[in-house]
This record gives sequence, structure tokens and C-alpha cells, in this order.
Amino acid sequence: MKEVARLARSAPETRDEILAAAAKRFAVIGYKGTSLQDIARDVGCSKATVLYHFVNKETILTELMAPAFSMLFALDERLLGATGQAAQRDALEGIVGLSLRFRREVALLHGEFPDLLQHPAFAHIQRCSDRIRDALAGGSTGAEARVGALIVLAGIAAACAQFPDLDDDELRAALLAVARRALGPLD
Repeated sequence: MKEVARLARSAPETRDEILAAAAKRFAVIGYKGTSLQDIARDVGCSKATVLYHFVNKETILTELMAPAFSMLFALDERLLGATGQAAQRDALEGIVGLSLRFRREVALLHGEFPDLLQHPAFAHIQRCSDRIRDALAGGSTGAEARVGALIVLAGIAAACAQFPDLDDDELRAALLAVARRALGPLD
């Protein structure tokens, strides 16, 4: 009966419902713990309907993450010519801004990001993330700077996911202050 009601709705409306159901499931249960059948059940349609709109679960995730990925790529592009402290500052402010703007998406991926980066469709995200980490290290190749930059990068994402009660301005100030202390002066 739900499928009959679903047929009366438009394809874009069904597509949006699938995305909303998937986002909710991914955030609560996780990407790996969510099946296409789970999403279909939440929407009130068949798995075939989900597959009509999306080739697979990875495609749904890619669509959900597209705006965040676009902003990440723009940040990566801005960092291309920057070096030293300028790169570090721009990377820090950029990644904090991106993480705050896309708090829901960051929370959605929190804890599963390393596994997701193993998917071929997300390989470019790993390269981009590596370049941002290097910029946060201020171009230093020293172990302490590189490890510190990785901790800051992961910590920003974790804080955005773990502190939904903090408003963006308060969280931004805290993230920037803590990250600057953690990164310390350049070598």
C-alpha cells in the first residue's frame, strides 16, 4: 500500500526522501550498519525504488556529501600557492569553517571516515585531506608537526560531531584556540 502511495509522488520528492532517510540512518546507525533495504523501509518504498534513484549505497553517500566535498576541494585549491604560516592559518580557518558549516555531514562520517576513504570513489578525498594536513603542519616534514596536524584535523571533526549543543561561534572560537595551541609555532 505504501508503494502505491509512493507512485503518486514525484521522482524528485522520492529521491529527496531517500536521501533524508539515508542521512538519518547513517548518522544514527552508521554507513556500514545501514542497508538499502533499511532505507527503503524507512521511506516506505521497495529496494528497487531506491536502486532506481541511486546505483548503490555509496552513490547515496556521495550525493549527501557533495556540497561538503565541493567546499573541501575549494579549500584545497586555495591552499595550492600558500606556504608556511600562511598555509597553516588558511588551512586551519578553512577546515574549521567547513566542519562547522557541514556539522551534520561530519557527524554522519565521524568514526567511519578512515574506512570510507578506502572506497575508490573517495580516493580523491584522501589526497585532499593529506594536503590539508600538510598545510596544517606548516610545510614541516618533522614527525611532531605532521602528527600534531593530523590530531588537529581529526579533533576538529570529532569536536563538531560531539558538541552539537555548542553554537557555531562558540565552537569556532574554541576550535581555533585549541588548534593554534596544539600546532604551536612553525619550526
